[in-house]
Amino acid sequence: MIRAGTILTLTAIAMLGLTACNEAKSPDKVQENVAKATDQASENDAKAADKLAKADASADKTVGDAQAKADEKTTDAAGDAVITQAEGDHKVAIAQCESLSGQAQKDCKKQADDQLDAVKAKVKQLKKDAG
Repeated sequence: MIRAGTILTLTAIAMLGLTACNEAKSPDKVQENVAKATDQASENDAKAADKLAKADASADKTVGDAQAKADEKTTDAAGDAVITQAEGDHKVAIAQCESLSGQAQKDCKKQADDQLDAVKAKVKQLKKDAG
């Protein structure tokens, strides 16, 4: 029976507390609360917009950096392919020079070497300009 009395007392207190929550506030208090809520919402919106702008800027920078890196790798790979082709052509030219003798053979090999050196220098300059 003591328990029933305690439960009734707690229930009565809870009911009084709930009815107090539903009391109407004065118009001035309501207006003040609405103004505070509006200000807080505006501040939160501004913070969110700033955070979004920073995230966009960071993403743009990251994409730009990745694009620059990809371009550099593409340039390097293309330059390496050109050098590989030139080295192959050089080997063929040197082999053809072997069919000559004396000064003609020396001149032929020098011309092949000069062409390879010129290609390597051009590729090196292009890589430097691109990087």
